[in-house]
Amino acid sequence: MPQKLKITNRLTLAQKKFFSEIIGTFTVVVCATGSVVFDAEVGGILGISFIAFAPFVGVAVSVYLFGKISMAHFNPAVTVGYLITKHLPRNLLAVYICAELIGALLASVFVKLVIGIEANLGANAPNYMFPLPMLFGIEILASALLMVVIYGVVLTKGLKCLSGIAIGGMVGLDIYFFGLISGASMNPVRSLAPALLSGTVTDLWLY
Repeated sequence: MPQKLKITNRLTLAQKKFFSEIIGTFTVVVCATGSVVFDAEVGGILGISFIAFAPFVGVAVSVYLFGKISMAHFNPAVTVGYLITKHLPRNLLAVYICAELIGALLASVFVKLVIGIEANLGANAPNYMFPLPMLFGIEILASALLMVVIYGVVLTKGLKCLSGIAIGGMVGLDIYFFGLISGASMNPVRSLAPALLSGTVTDLWLY
């Protein structure tokens, strides 16, 4: 009986993590891509400040809501990083990746149905006026900066309740400074979902 209870508890915990990652990824991707679509629909008057601020809010809120349940990945890059550093058991890798894919795809469907279809559903688009090595390097830099902040939060056990602001802030800053150059995705499913649903997949190689 105790063994069955342990298995049940593990399944329940995995389910909580799974749905937390779906909802969190959905929120993050809606904010990240929906802001791009909305800005395009109003003629670009809101600009990069709005496009950076929206995901900052989405990430911050999601981290506070789900951080204690799933550690608030919402990003396969973060999940793989946690796996490498042994913050994530191998048996949960598929749970997280599947949840993040589902959440991102649902987000792009939502954006398409509710916000609009402009700007290829908010798909990332690098600026090819810059050389390819620079685009690649900036995307690596943006992702690395995000991971540094995330690990800082993990190592300080929540950064004195500023975890959501710190992580969301880094996402926003990356987008503000690098978004018009490399696209500043930092998140493979954030790039994949709108690209697939809009049929614009030529730039996925970068992300």
